[in-house]
Amino acid sequence: MIDGNGSYDSIEPLLELDDFGLLMIEQPFRSGDFYWHRSLQDKLRTPVCLDESIRSYADAEQAWALQAARIFNIKISRVGGWSEALAIHELAMRHGLPLWCGGMIETGIGKAHSLALASLPGFTLPGDLSGSERYFEQDVLCTPIRMDHGYIEIPDGAGIGVEPDMDVIARMQLDHWTFHYQL
Repeated sequence: MIDGNGSYDSIEPLLELDDFGLLMIEQPFRSGDFYWHRSLQDKLRTPVCLDESIRSYADAEQAWALQAARIFNIKISRVGGWSEALAIHELAMRHGLPLWCGGMIETGIGKAHSLALASLPGFTLPGDLSGSERYFEQDVLCTPIRMDHGYIEIPDGAGIGVEPDMDVIARMQLDHWTFHYQL
């Protein structure tokens, strides 16, 4: 696969890639440019994958309606949280659209959320997720998420499966607020 990261401004150079048998061409045109993605997908056997263009369920619905791609990459933080991610997942499941979950520069807490999403049915393509110690010298988890020969075991604790290390968080925080709610 290749990731254009929105850097292409014409279809012609992408057409030449069709003979390489790629799994996908990810986000060749700028974010939200469903017209050019659709135009390209119409001319390729290779599936186009939308990443940065899918910022919400509405984007995913429009991309599907226009047939702008045959694969979606879902990132929880990019689409606005779990509700949007699950709605996009359900749309893809209804239409048999393959999914994969992309990682971002995030702590182990964010990675645990992405792993939980990537473990759902329909996520049939390998994600680009990594261990929780990849970007930070000290992560905020009691037990780090580790990559082992290209695989990550999905945490099996309560909730998203991980426990934040509150001592590490306390050392890193600049300020905090406490809120009390009465019912």
